[in-house]
Amino acid sequence: MYEKKTIPSLNCGLDLVGEVLYGKWKIRILWFIHQGNLRPSELQRKIPDVTRRVLNVQLKELEEQELVTKKIYPVMPPRVEYTLTDFGKTLIPLISSIGLWGDEHQERLRRVILKRATPPSDGLEDTYTGGATIRALA
Repeated sequence: MYEKKTIPSLNCGLDLVGEVLYGKWKIRILWFIHQGNLRPSELQRKIPDVTRRVLNVQLKELEEQELVTKKIYPVMPPRVEYTLTDFGKTLIPLISSIGLWGDEHQERLRRVILKRATPPSDGLEDTYTGGATIRALA
């Protein structure tokens, strides 16, 4: 499993929140648990692009960060459910606000994301020179 080798900067609230919520799927995982999708298989259906391994790693991190609790039921086959802690519930208004901001700016966000994901078709290639990006023939 990947572990960070550098000590994070924890000098302000943004640093702290960034360390806790860093991970492509964590905000969505928290939101879907809040909506009642408690089992890993339910979360996987809600977020089909996440691999089972990455989902498990991020759930484990959220548990270590005291944002979710894990309950293992003594049944066969094994059954696991995650719920938000009271601390985790304090993030829901923030996540909701982020979602509303995304809804308000959907068109612009899609445009800039797709522009970044689609290579230019002008035959030029971007090259980063350490101080600036230069467009040159490929």
